[in-house]
Amino acid sequence: MDYFPVFVKLKNQDCLVVGAGEIAARKIELLAKANARITVLAEHISPQVKSLQASCQLSFIEKRFAPEDIGNYRLVISATNDNETNILVAKTADEQKILVNVVDSPELCSFIFPAIIDRSPIVAAISSGGAAPVLARLLRAKIETIIPPAYGHLAKLAEKFRADVKTHIKTPAQRRIFWEGVFQGPIAELIFSGNERAAKEQLQQSLIQQKDTITPGEVYLVGAGPGAPDLLTFRALRLMQQADVIVYDNLVSPEVLDLARRDSEKIYVGKERQKHTMPQDSINNLLADLAIAGKRVVRLKGGDPFIFGRGGEEIETLMQQGISFQIVPGITAASGCATYAGIPLTHRDHAQSCTFVTGHLKDNSINLNWTQLAAPNQTIVIYMGLVGLEKICQSLMAHGSPNDLPIALIQQGTTNHQRVITGTLATMPEIIAGSSIKPPTLIIIGTVVTLHDKLSWYSGVKVD
Repeated sequence: MDYFPVFVKLKNQDCLVVGAGEIAARKIELLAKANARITVLAEHISPQVKSLQASCQLSFIEKRFAPEDIGNYRLVISATNDNETNILVAKTADEQKILVNVVDSPELCSFIFPAIIDRSPIVAAISSGGAAPVLARLLRAKIETIIPPAYGHLAKLAEKFRADVKTHIKTPAQRRIFWEGVFQGPIAELIFSGNERAAKEQLQQSLIQQKDTITPGEVYLVGAGPGAPDLLTFRALRLMQQADVIVYDNLVSPEVLDLARRDSEKIYVGKERQKHTMPQDSINNLLADLAIAGKRVVRLKGGDPFIFGRGGEEIETLMQQGISFQIVPGITAASGCATYAGIPLTHRDHAQSCTFVTGHLKDNSINLNWTQLAAPNQTIVIYMGLVGLEKICQSLMAHGSPNDLPIALIQQGTTNHQRVITGTLATMPEIIAGSSIKPPTLIIIGTVVTLHDKLSWYSGVKVD
């Protein structure tokens, strides 16, 4: 992140605009919306800028810029077509530790103007760090369509009641839950339909009825998918944004975790082979204890919580203690990784069934039904099979699978680091011997693997 996003209060603050042409006029109008006191310095003031004098309460200084003109301004904008002047303005402001923006010259800027979505008092901003301002503007247009102006009215209503809510509801967590109900429920809908009076009355009534007591906690078992953040479901994202605590495991990608509420508590309970941060029983009890304390808890699991995710064990504990919970399915690794590798799990010419198995059991053994897995015309997907890959290949061949049966190993599927390695049962152990392959990996066995070269579509894939 080259620029830290902040919102600067400019009300009644002195700001300097160097230049007085068309571009300067646009910057002046933006500053005026923030109620800044604006001085315009230029040798010649254009009619367009002069026309803004009354509405924006401008002061004019008609001269060429000199370093002594910087003064005690909160920020400075240079909008001239004279590169020498722009460089001098930037240098002088930087020496005085004053925020400076030089239009269309990000290398001279200590701050830049984002594309702004104004739903005052709600304001959103998008920036490309000066790399692609047109793209930022296009993204702004997309966001404009999904944030109606009524959100500004909703924020103003909340502002009127903020002090009363704080007085009536002492606990910050309970206030947050109260406001979430306001912003996502009938009161918000009344604002969106233009009935502000009814919204105000209903909010007042809701506050009267609200008791400052701990709301019972709840646990959400959320499937984080195979890795790519944009494969999360809408429900998963919504619950992650409102959770007080995120309990996550080793297979949850940093990009997915970044989508959780910023101020939520993050608890890592990752389990790797022969390295468990927290035993499963302790995780079960942790979820229950947090909920009993009134927390809304997201148990974030890689893939799907009910496919080798031990979600059933966690739910049993919650049910025994009468704790409310929800389950949000996720795209399991088998589906996500196979799709991104261009390997269909079923195909009428190759496989009429697909079997998911885990590469090691509770006691770390690999005791599988090899006779069933060696049957033809099927696809075998093996989770957590990297360490036991050699034994898996040997066992399948010993039970009748052909030595040249295709096999694929997919590392960090669906992410920008995805890597696909293909071979056969006979050759794969040697192919990956001494390689830098690390979990999470997924193994796919069957003739569908031969379609990889033809159907591979994901540009982030590195093929060996």
